[in-house]
Amino acid sequence: MASREVSTMIKQGFIADSSLSFSPSRTTSPAKFSTASPPPPPLPPPPSNESTHSNPTLFDMMSDEHNREPRKKSHARVAQILTEFKSGVVYGHSLGPSDVKLTVVGKDGYKVTMDVHRKVLSEKSRFFMEKMNPRREKGVSHMVEISECDDVEIYVETVVLMYCDDLKKKLMGENVIKILALLKVSSAISFDEGVTSCLEHLEAVPWSEVEEEIVVSCLEELHLPDDSVTLILQRVSSEPSTSSTRTDDIFLKLLTGVVQAKDDKARREMKALIFKLLREEADHDVSKDTLYGLCHRCLTSLVLCLSEVTTQMNDPGRDRGALMGEIAREADNMLWMVDILIEKKMCDEFVKLWADQRELANLHSKIPTMYRHEISKITAQICVGIGKGRILVNRETRFAVLDTWLEALYDDFGWMRRLSSRSLDRKVVEDGLSQTILTLSLTQQQVILMKWFDRFLSNGDDCPNVQRAFEVWWRRAFVRQVLAEPDASQLQITLYD
Repeated sequence: MASREVSTMIKQGFIADSSLSFSPSRTTSPAKFSTASPPPPPLPPPPSNESTHSNPTLFDMMSDEHNREPRKKSHARVAQILTEFKSGVVYGHSLGPSDVKLTVVGKDGYKVTMDVHRKVLSEKSRFFMEKMNPRREKGVSHMVEISECDDVEIYVETVVLMYCDDLKKKLMGENVIKILALLKVSSAISFDEGVTSCLEHLEAVPWSEVEEEIVVSCLEELHLPDDSVTLILQRVSSEPSTSSTRTDDIFLKLLTGVVQAKDDKARREMKALIFKLLREEADHDVSKDTLYGLCHRCLTSLVLCLSEVTTQMNDPGRDRGALMGEIAREADNMLWMVDILIEKKMCDEFVKLWADQRELANLHSKIPTMYRHEISKITAQICVGIGKGRILVNRETRFAVLDTWLEALYDDFGWMRRLSSRSLDRKVVEDGLSQTILTLSLTQQQVILMKWFDRFLSNGDDCPNVQRAFEVWWRRAFVRQVLAEPDASQLQITLYD
């Protein structure tokens, strides 16, 4: 093993500079070991600090109590592993008596000693092979100590794995985090069979999202030269695409599938899921052309739907409930697309498009309110977006969309409020409409708010309440002198030479 690799092993806590020691002794009993030189005398204990050690703080006691139970469980598992190892593994092989005493020492001082075989360690681990072969003498025993281990249990289990004939079966049922820990130790000691088995296990089992991040981080950190790593990482990454065409095609297929879905419950669930994913992936934008292409298709479908309804509305054989469902479905699709455009900050062009829908607004006025009120939710959502500053369009466009659709919103608001109470937040809509009106010129505000005043007096709660906008407009128009001329007597001009 190269010196760089040994240094890495030291840093990983697998060995310390003086921990991996080989002490040959020509004793007849393999259970007896001696060292080439006597161990150094123990260092005297550091002077005690009465103020800190004799009087531990409450935090120290709580921390010790918190860590004590996991340590006890880990020690119990190690004891069980060693019992099974001694009774069912070592003596199941024709290896003869052990010739290596392996001691594993944890960072907390916990120590475990195992009687193992040089033949197994050398054949399974290239690290042990390089360390032991130069010293191999007949009848010679070795002592190996591994110090400063992060997890004694994992090191012991890795050694046990070297004795197993079927690693796949042995690892079956272990969780992903445990497999990663075994993989790290197997890689550190060049236990190739262990590395391969751990990678095959990771490739075959499912991961949680938390485990996924840990797996990717661990594999990237280990830099294992194995095709299995590439195969595993293909689960979470793909070859970079040369263009965004493929991504747009996938999004278009998903969005189209949702708007054309036949099952209403499944459609609602997929709408929520796709919108959630689009919101989470803020850095991965769908192309504007893809979204607006689908918007135009939804608008066309909505116009055709209303055209059919106007011709079939008086047909006694036509199910009115079905007509109502068709309009609601097409309007809901359009509203969903508006939500996506607002989320992606691309809704400015749609506001202009919606303001130009004179034909649709005309068809809307010919259909009873009970059928058409879902369409006015689109206007309400646009006003909310403008009112919150999430849609930025010029004043002419803001006025145009209200000029085309505000009367329809007034007419439908009562039905919207009663039938869509769960999906419609009245206060949000009223605040959005108020803010949108107040972004217009004072003259435009006056035109809209005077009409609203008459409608509100006639319809009451069935009309959106924009009293706040009315008050602000009133103060702007009649109380505040925004454009008052400055008092010339207060001006002072001083000239300096």
